[in-house]
Amino acid sequence: MTTLALKYRPRTLSDLVGQEGSVKALANALKRAKESGRIHQAYLFAGVRGTGKTSTARILARALNCAEGPTATPCGVCDPCRAAEQPDSSLDIVEIDAASRASVADARALREQAQTRPAFCRYRVYIIDEVHMLSTEAFNALLKVIEEPPPHAIFVLATTELQDVPDTIKSRVQIYPFRLIPVGLIEGRLRHVCEHEGVPAEGDSLRLVAEAGQGSMRDALTILDRVIAAGDGCVQEEAVREQLGIVSAHLVQGVMASLAAGDSAALVDACRELANQGADWATFWRELVLAFRDRLEAEARSGRGPHELLRWARMLNLLLSRERDLRDSSLPRVVVELALITAAQLPHLAPLDALVSGTATAMRPAPPSGPPPSPAPAPPRPLRAPQAAPAPEAAARPAATPAPAPEVRRPAPAPAPAPLPPAPLAVLPPPPPAAPRAVPPMDAPADLRATCTEALRQVPGLRGFATAPQMAAEVTFEAPVLRFRFPGNVRHTLQDFDREKASPHLLAALAAVLPGLTSVAVEFDGDGPPATAAKPEERLRQEPGFQELLRLSGGEVLEIRRDG
Repeated sequence: MTTLALKYRPRTLSDLVGQEGSVKALANALKRAKESGRIHQAYLFAGVRGTGKTSTARILARALNCAEGPTATPCGVCDPCRAAEQPDSSLDIVEIDAASRASVADARALREQAQTRPAFCRYRVYIIDEVHMLSTEAFNALLKVIEEPPPHAIFVLATTELQDVPDTIKSRVQIYPFRLIPVGLIEGRLRHVCEHEGVPAEGDSLRLVAEAGQGSMRDALTILDRVIAAGDGCVQEEAVREQLGIVSAHLVQGVMASLAAGDSAALVDACRELANQGADWATFWRELVLAFRDRLEAEARSGRGPHELLRWARMLNLLLSRERDLRDSSLPRVVVELALITAAQLPHLAPLDALVSGTATAMRPAPPSGPPPSPAPAPPRPLRAPQAAPAPEAAARPAATPAPAPEVRRPAPAPAPAPLPPAPLAVLPPPPPAAPRAVPPMDAPADLRATCTEALRQVPGLRGFATAPQMAAEVTFEAPVLRFRFPGNVRHTLQDFDREKASPHLLAALAAVLPGLTSVAVEFDGDGPPATAAKPEERLRQEPGFQELLRLSGGEVLEIRRDG
């Protein structure tokens, strides 16, 4: 019984689907050969599997040897055309599998055989499949005969790995690329096959088969053969999903809706349902990423604002970044659950202008009566200047200057004592306690781990970090710094925790159970000595005023860029 892939194999150039560029070039070459009697004698067909390379080589052999040829439309009834249907029975069409005949001895035998004239046809055509498998010595043995072939010999090389073919061979052949076939063309061809076979197809079943072919017509026809057998003579969408391990579109859309709503419980239930169905996690992940891509395109075409688009783009970027972890992990379900819950907790973004204006509004009523310009531009730094030596400065002012002196000193770098205290209170968080070591240490490291774990677990947005304290080799708290030291092999796993260590949400959750905490330090075994000066990004994250802005707005740091 002939399979569909063999039964519907292309017989003429017009039967080839999705290779219009190569088809047009070969048809023109055959037309010129008919007019002038000259044709190039070495070709290289390069492309992925199942795109028609070997079939095109046979079509070219038939077109060259047809009784009416060379022609792009062979008759199909003459002896050379019928011989091309079964190359193994034709002396003048020689197919060679380079994967099994890759030695230099085979190449030398082919070079000697090429000197023999054809028995019945106009040309003797040598089709060398998977030519990249030849050894270097075999390529060198073929080089001369390909460069100067006998007038009756035509060489057609086919490969899926063009980069492995030596440049000396490429420079002596005409290269024809065979590209991936679009899904729409594959679907149309499958529908044509089903109509000829009298097989009904339901809904989007053929679309699913075409997508599963991944640009290969032969793979798509092979899958169609299988799903027809599974569907008792018809192509059923449910049978296609079952045979290919494709998750139902309803479940994928449900996961997307739960992600958009931030419903972590629904995501966990969806993962349990996938596990009960025995779904392939990699296939589900691919379907989810494609669905997200379609949703992002729909949002972009609907004219949504940049912040809504960025929110969907962030979730899609997170899913893509976990694809390699999914392939390499022995626990794919855990990777999927962790990635989905993390994506569900991504907060809604707000415009930066709104954040700044909202913060300014919150800060405006805080200062009491006084000169209006003083509170707004005052940075956090002036708070420490008057605390260093308040008494001498206050004593020097009345003694050294008369009454109008304060009007002269207002533009000076040191502001007047009256407006200074309200400004920091509106911008800075509450100051740390005077005695940083007044908080007694934990009784044992285990108590400190459990305390930090429970504090992080209570905050919905930080539950993904709850396991970090248990993974630490050492946890110490010396107010105001909580230090985590981790083994070097968990650096990739805890990169998000390391990046968010200065987040005001994380600091607030830990400070609730560790009074006096103002910062978190993360170290990994194998790190070099600490840098003498923090990077500008770290200084910005640790800036008290910037942390207060994040706290008031409920936002988070996405990216820090340097201008210039």
